[in-house]
Amino acid sequence: MSGQIVLVTHSTSPRGGMVHTLALAEALHALGRPVHLVTQGDPSVGLFRPTDVPHTVLPAPSRAGTLTDRVFASIDALTDALAAMVAGDGGGTVLHAQDCIAARAAARVRDAGAPVPVVRTVHHVDDFTTRALITCQREAIIEPDRVLVVSEHWRRILHDHYATEATVVPNGVDPGRFPPITAARRAALRASIGASSDQGERFLFLAVGGVEPRKGTHHAFEALGELVRGMRRPPMLAVVGGHSFQDYAPYREAALASLPGLGLTLGTDVVLLGTLPDDELGAWYRSADALCFPSLKEGWGLAVLEAMAADLPVLAGDLPVFREYLLDHHDALLPRSGDSAALAASMREMYADTALRRRLVAGGRTTARRFRWSRSAQRHAAIYDEVQAATRGALRQ
Repeated sequence: MSGQIVLVTHSTSPRGGMVHTLALAEALHALGRPVHLVTQGDPSVGLFRPTDVPHTVLPAPSRAGTLTDRVFASIDALTDALAAMVAGDGGGTVLHAQDCIAARAAARVRDAGAPVPVVRTVHHVDDFTTRALITCQREAIIEPDRVLVVSEHWRRILHDHYATEATVVPNGVDPGRFPPITAARRAALRASIGASSDQGERFLFLAVGGVEPRKGTHHAFEALGELVRGMRRPPMLAVVGGHSFQDYAPYREAALASLPGLGLTLGTDVVLLGTLPDDELGAWYRSADALCFPSLKEGWGLAVLEAMAADLPVLAGDLPVFREYLLDHHDALLPRSGDSAALAASMREMYADTALRRRLVAGGRTTARRFRWSRSAQRHAAIYDEVQAATRGALRQ
């Protein structure tokens, strides 16, 4: 495996980190760089979509026990696998970790004597509550040889709170990942959840990321409830995703239990689509009327670029990371994050103004063109060259 770029992440779940890792691996592969993706999941299932990139899916540790137990079991398993992969490596291989679990494992392999520099991309910092996980996450930020982030906002956070200097390398999007679908498929998908019926069409907001605290889902429910109570033909919300390493069941159960009190009916006003195959996700991007993405914390928000690439108008929030590349009422609506009333007002505006939606789609296309995985891969490749050269220099000394 000498000389390769080994991209490492802890899960095959199609969340932001894994989507980023696979897309980056494919873009590096297209550049002719030797790349290998390593992750944990079900080897018999593989990745969440087909790829030409060489990859290894290791068996994921059992989900039994506490979150702390699962994190350290994952670190141990990844450490053993990576150590075996780089055994006898004469230098030149780079381990690029995409999360704190992968970063701790990669650093252990390096610290055991393997001549492999560790690059880490910090997408965001999780809100762990146990001392062991807080310490683990901190070490996963300060241990790597080179740290990358996807936004200036997170570069500042790592500088101010972790005394770590990071390099900003933005995310990207593949414009061909979610191609147009037929009118018949769009109609069938909408009809399957009641967005199209004999009674007419309902405006369909799509939320991506599951029912989770970081995604601000309860704000979306509260905002939708305000619209349902005050409109004759109110919009509805379909939620995609839900699989996560962390257990958000209490939040999810509380958010869903709040629906009746908000005047909402699960399955009618709010529909849970779960984790979808990639082609189905693309079809829903193409079948909805707008993206509703009221996150309270993001490293970047890949769903925003995905929606724009699929010609779906975007409603997000005024998070600092969004303001780095989005402009309110130009390529997205950006109400105050964490404010259900402000979100409801923007949802109403999106619903009512067809001309606005057209402008947002046009602005979104322009924004999405600025961010391509090919460009991100070129920047990553230059960084890998730098760390490989530094490692070779150290070995010669």
